[in-house]
Formats: sequence, C-alpha cells, structure tokens
Amino acid sequence: MKKSLVWFRNDLRIHDNEALIKGCQAAEVIPLYCIDPRQFENTSFGFPKTGSHRARFLLESLQDLRESLQNIGADLVIRTGKPEEIIPDLAQKHDIDLVFISKEITRQEVDIEDRLKERIGDKLSFTWQSTLHHINDIPFNQNEIPNVFTQYRKKTEDDTKIRKEYEQPIRAKLSEGVEPGTIPTLQDLGATEINADERAVLSFTGGEKAALKRLQEYFWDGDHLKDYKFTRNGLLGADFSSKFSPWLANGALSARRIYWEVRKYEEQRKKNVSTYWMLFELMWRDYFRYSAWKHGDMIFWASGIQKSKREWRQDKTDFQKWAEGITGIPFIDANMRELNATGYMSNRGRQNVASFLAQNLNIDWRMGAEYFESQLLDYDPCSNYGNWAYNTTVGHDPRNRYFNIIGQAQKYDANGDYVRTWIPELKHVPDEFIHEPHKMNPEQQTLFDVEIGVNYPKPMINLDESYEEIKKRDQK
Repeated sequence: MKKSLVWFRNDLRIHDNEALIKGCQAAEVIPLYCIDPRQFENTSFGFPKTGSHRARFLLESLQDLRESLQNIGADLVIRTGKPEEIIPDLAQKHDIDLVFISKEITRQEVDIEDRLKERIGDKLSFTWQSTLHHINDIPFNQNEIPNVFTQYRKKTEDDTKIRKEYEQPIRAKLSEGVEPGTIPTLQDLGATEINADERAVLSFTGGEKAALKRLQEYFWDGDHLKDYKFTRNGLLGADFSSKFSPWLANGALSARRIYWEVRKYEEQRKKNVSTYWMLFELMWRDYFRYSAWKHGDMIFWASGIQKSKREWRQDKTDFQKWAEGITGIPFIDANMRELNATGYMSNRGRQNVASFLAQNLNIDWRMGAEYFESQLLDYDPCSNYGNWAYNTTVGHDPRNRYFNIIGQAQKYDANGDYVRTWIPELKHVPDEFIHEPHKMNPEQQTLFDVEIGVNYPKPMINLDESYEEIKKRDQK
C-alpha cells in the first residue's frame, strides 16, 4: 500500500483510531475531513441541522485534530462538498490504493457510504469504532438485538469482552501535492458566534486534547468517579456527571479509552457501583446504536419502533414556548434556557422537557428531537432519537411514561438554585414558591419582585389536568 486516504467522520482523534492507524501504514496518507453542506441545512421542521454550539465545537475539534496530525508529520486536509464526490476525485488524482472510513449506521450516512462504494469499489475499507462493544463481538446478529435493554446488557456483559485500544500512530507522511485547505469559520458555515455564558456547567472545548484533559480531571484529579452513580442527576456544577458525551459524539474521545481508564481506576483507587455505572451508561449508548442498526428508519418515524397509532399535535406556538423556555413552568424553562445558552442540558433535564413536550402538550416528539439535534453539543442520531422515543411511549418502553414535573423539580432542585440560575426573573422568589410562582398572591409577587403574566409567564397549561388527559389517553 503506497498511498491511503483516511476519511474522518465522527472519529476526530488519533488515539484508538483503527482507520487512522491502518491508513498510516501507507508510505503516504491523506487524512481528510469533508465539510458537507447538507449537515448545515435545515431539518424537516425548519431548525438549523447543526446549530452554532455544535458548529463551534466541531471547528475546535478539527483544529485540534489538525495539530495532532501535524505533530506526527501529516496534516488534516479540509474540503467542502459531498464526500461521495470529493473522495473519488482525490483517490483518482493522487493514485490512492485504499480508503479507510468508520462505518455509520443511520440512513443519511449509509446512503453516502453506498454512493461512495459505487464510485471506488474495492478501495473502500470500513472500520467499526463508535461503540464500546465491537459489532462483531456482541452476541446478537442484526435481527436479534433485544427490544429490552436489560436483556441486551446481561448477555453482552456475560459473553463479550472489550477489545484493547489501537495504538496511536507516531509518524505519518502527507501525500505530496495535497493542499491541506483552510478550516472554515462559523460565518462560513452560516452559524453565528455565541458568547460563552458564565452560568455554563463546563467550558466545553472541542477536540481530543480537551477530551483527555476532562477524563483526567474527572477520574483522577477530582476523584469524582467513585461518586458518579449518586451525583449524576445533579443540575449545577461541572462534576456531578462526567460530561464526556460531546467528545464521544464526534469521536474526539473513544468509548474504549473510558472503559480501560475505569478499569485502571478500579485497580488503583476504588471499585464500586459508581465505576460500574459509568460502564452501564456506555452500554446504553451502544444499545441505542445497535437498536438503530436493527430497526433502521423506524427510529425516526412518528410511530417509532412501537408503530404507535397515537395522534400528535404540531402546534408551532406552543412548541415555541417550550423551545424558548417561556412555558411558565420554571423547571422546564430553566432547562430549555440552559440548552439554548450553552448547548448542554443534564440527562434529568432532558427527560423532563421531553416528557412535558410529548406527554403534557402532546406535541410531535420529532419536533423536540430535531430541536435537540440543532442545539445539543453531544447530538448523535441514535442516542438522541432513541432517548426521545423511549420517553414518549414509541420507543423501547411502550408504557405510558411521564414525569410529574413539579415532583421532579422538588426532588432534584429542592432549594431552587438551578431555577434561579437560569430564570433571573425569579431570583427573589422563596423556596416555597420557586417551582410554582403562579401560586403567589399579588402582594407576595410584589414582595418578591416578580409579576406573573408580565415579567414571567403564567403556566401555559394546568399540569394536573394534563396528567389526567395522559391517563385517559393510556386507557384508549
């Protein structure tokens, strides 16, 4: 193999990268990233497919990857256009022997792979590196993936070992005559600069170096892993959960790297239910990907994998109140405002806002999933659509799941600090009323410097009545 091309997709790292290590065995290599304009169009409901938060994180990740490749003698080649057109042209022009890429699983990505294979045929070599457990190692074929996570987890834990990481390449040579190209700006991508919000739980910086730094800080410097299971539902602060997900989503961090670091931590520090729970959550991530492999496009249907006959609303006015965080229900609004300002929301928050939109408002869950696609730093289609469907009765749990929003708020934000952080209009409201400020009388509102319906909205619905509607819906 004289020349190779490595197409980076959602594997923006040089550690544990099978495609890269194989590509670097060639005398010359073209490490390529394609800025695909289709990723910066609008979703079916009209949201930017890649919003400003994730676009910024991507560009930072590309710059970091470029520097890492330069350190081993190569460079990151940037091209704008459709990969299925760019790669064959580069392969022909530079006499490429093999093209290495990471296999994806969902429709848009697979369609591109198919068109690419039509153009370059046997030169295309796939690798699998998006999951903790390798697709060739799990004890199920495509049609056998269980519809219940526990069944998948138990058999996979019993029958499957985690592979070792691939070694990091130490040297590579960029193919002669290839111009690296320029990493675009946010403006080039049609995105806007968003100022960092000082209330963000973490300053998420894209790239492998930031990912490995976060791993070091969370596991070793701060020694937070031992408490993970009991703190992961927190809402404020950097260290109640690992927050590895943005780097996992674009592949700046390998799931296997986390696994082997957990095992090292267990040997050197402590092994307990929290260290297991970190791996448990990675298995959920795998499960959603393998479920998408099994069910295909059904994960994107309104009816989901349950083929539900439920009728959904698509009320844009009500949806916009949810999206902007002006529902008049503080726990929902605080979470949505955090998402809009930072590109991040806790898992507990995601479950509640999804339940509110799809269950209490009965609005098409796909609108929420697409909005998350636009806003989230850690978006990936399998986890995003899998979690939304799970929380809205059309996914892996067909039960009529819904959250008691006020109960959740009182449990996870008992003193209202999270709500006050993201809804400054309510900063003087006492704990007694912080999650239901509309229950204050006019004198109390004056005393606590808020006027419900003026500088903070009245609740858009009566929650108790909506719970009764949910129960009736379940009985039909």
